[in-house]
Amino acid sequence: MNDRILKLISEEDFEKIQSTNILLIGLGGVGGYAFESLVRSGFLSITVIDKDVFEETNLNRQILALSSTIGLPKVLAACERAQKINKNVTIQTLQKKLLASDITDDFLKPFHYIIDACDDVSVKITLMRKCNILKKKLISAMGCANRTHPEELEIVRLKDTKCDPLARRIRMELKNEKQLLSTWVVCSKEVPKKQKELGTFNLVP
Repeated sequence: MNDRILKLISEEDFEKIQSTNILLIGLGGVGGYAFESLVRSGFLSITVIDKDVFEETNLNRQILALSSTIGLPKVLAACERAQKINKNVTIQTLQKKLLASDITDDFLKPFHYIIDACDDVSVKITLMRKCNILKKKLISAMGCANRTHPEELEIVRLKDTKCDPLARRIRMELKNEKQLLSTWVVCSKEVPKKQKELGTFNLVP
């Protein structure tokens, strides 16, 4: 299944992919697509954390949400899907709400790369602080609700984000920790629509 990948990168680089241990926090709109991409790109060791089960309202924007997965824990659905794509992948699952207090040095130690696709500000900030100290690679997803233009997404330093209320809140919390303002994040330049209820269009996550 990796033949097309190996036409683009070397065997040595692909071995790095296969030996990288990933932690993915959140399996919603953003996290689900990240998970799918990791599995199809040849990563073999992925730990996923999410407390939720799939609901019908997830069907419009979450790749792991199917009529057959409604009511299933997201981590279980992810594990089953991964095995159908690549039987060699190992998925470790934690069905729980990750708390900032859970993010200890020992907890993060096994992972080479952390993907933050959750919406908990305290968890995001704690990850940034811990990963900076431990020299762990981290990318954090900012908000994508109330937006319709995927072309406005970019990967930037936290300090360079704009038009994102979530990113603004995190910047304010970290205003005296300048090194953390250089954390890589995925953020949209699009000004979100102002409305009481959150809307999400599939193409943005």
